[in-house]
This record gives sequence, structure tokens and C-alpha cells, in this order.
Amino acid sequence: MSTGAAMRVGAEAVEFKGWYGAHKYLILRRVTQLAVLGIFLVGPWFGLWLVKGNLASSLTLQILPLTDPYVLLQSLVAGHAPELTAITGALIVAGFYGLLGGRLYCSWVCPINPVTDAAHWLHTRLGIQKGWQPRRETRLWVLAMTLVVSAITGTIAWEFVNPVSMLHRGLIFGIGFAWMFVAAVFLFDVFVSRRGWCGRLCPVGAFYGLLNDKSLLRVSAISREACNDCMDCYEVCPENHVITPALRGHGDATPLIMSRDCTACGRCVDVCALDVFRFTHRFDHHTAKDAEAISHAA
Repeated sequence: MSTGAAMRVGAEAVEFKGWYGAHKYLILRRVTQLAVLGIFLVGPWFGLWLVKGNLASSLTLQILPLTDPYVLLQSLVAGHAPELTAITGALIVAGFYGLLGGRLYCSWVCPINPVTDAAHWLHTRLGIQKGWQPRRETRLWVLAMTLVVSAITGTIAWEFVNPVSMLHRGLIFGIGFAWMFVAAVFLFDVFVSRRGWCGRLCPVGAFYGLLNDKSLLRVSAISREACNDCMDCYEVCPENHVITPALRGHGDATPLIMSRDCTACGRCVDVCALDVFRFTHRFDHHTAKDAEAISHAA
């Protein structure tokens, strides 16, 4: 796709909805990501310890423990006996994401997401070809490998190279080696593989994707009959293979995006001028056409 075409993505939505309406969920995600990051940083920066720790393990207001269940899993296979607070924190986090949607972490919480989004923007602006595209299952293999390495070494292996942890360290301690990992992710997505890190390699995304299977929050192509094939939703979606079954389905085929890869980022909702997409729950299988037929029957 040419640079000019890339700049036109969402232009029709801006015309019909206004600029904010065409970027609403993107803005809300950035606010959420900054707020989460800020909560962790106000302690070391300003001495206001609302939360101690990081996204791997933390204690909020000296009461609420939160533990990344992926970190706990690595700890268990490494042979460490976790404390009760760590187990409790992992159950809270796993329950939250299992109920609402595992990959909400990727699009609404993870501080690396703005980095990879910026890399995708630059990749598109430069008109670089898609590049090397590992199979999407590769991240599951990377996930398995981190557990094997943890078991062999007796360490929480992924934390040694986790870009999220490195970003936290870089923001707290300043310029240093940690930023190299963040820069490597950015450069990888710009020059090597379009959306390659989050979509193809990141084991954290793979883990939270496993929690996505039975989650309640879903995006629905409820008005798919109105689709004019502008393809804007495919251009902005970080996992655009998830759209087709819902958007192109006919008859009794569900309009819900049911793939575990969906990050519920809301960009398809933002950029669609025809309001084809909306957020709903996993039991809402009706389409706008169904609602219209019921209305006429009544």
C-alpha cells in the first residue's frame, strides 16, 4: 500500500464521526496505558507509593497483591515455592483477564504497545514491504521455550529479556542497557517484520491469548451487511485475520470476533464510518439485519 493510501485510512470515519469519534478507543487506550504506567512510576519518581513493584508483581496500597500468572507459571516450573500472596495475586489477574479478555492486557495495559504501534506507523509511512512473517504459532513455541528454559535454569527466564520490564527499568533508572531491548522491538517491527513482535513472537501475548478463549468482552460486526469493503478495519487491526469470519459471514454465522488473537483494541470500531463494528458480549450473536427482521415481524 502506498504512503498516500495509508494516510487516507480512517478519513471517511473522520468525516462522518469527527476526529475524536474516529480515534476514541485509541485515545482511551493511550490514557489507560499512561495511567497504569504512571501508577508504577509515581513511587520511585515522587515517593508516592500507591503501588510497589511492576506489572510482573505488585502490591497496591499495601493491601492488594497482583501477580502476572505467566511469571508465576515460570516460577513454578523453575522449582520455586511461591508465597500465598503471589498465588492470590495471580488468581486475581487471571480471573480478571479470563473474564473480560486476555488480550486486553496487550492493547490496553502493556507499555510496549505504543512502541509497536509507532513502529507500524513508521513502517507504513516508509512504504516498507511486509517483510519476514513468522507463523503466528511461533509465539506459542516461544512461550513453551521460556518455560523449558525456566525449568532448566531455575530462573524466571523471560524477565531477563522482557521488554516491558526493561521499559520500566529504563524509566526509573534513566538511560541504560535496558533501552536497547525496547529499541530492538521498535526496529524489528519497522524494518524486519510488520507487526512482528506482538503478533508473531511475544510469549506474553501468547499466554494472555490463551485466557481469551472464554472471555465475555467481544467485538461484533453487527452491521456487516452495511460494509462497503473499504478495508480500513483490516489496515488498522493488529491481528486482521480475526476480522474475516465475523465480517464475511452470512446467515447464521456469528458476527462476533471469537478468535483468541483479538486484542479488543477498538480500532475497527473507530475507523468504520458505517459503524459496522461495536463492543458487546460473547452471547450476543444477533446482527442488525436480525434485529430489523424481528422489528418488522412485530
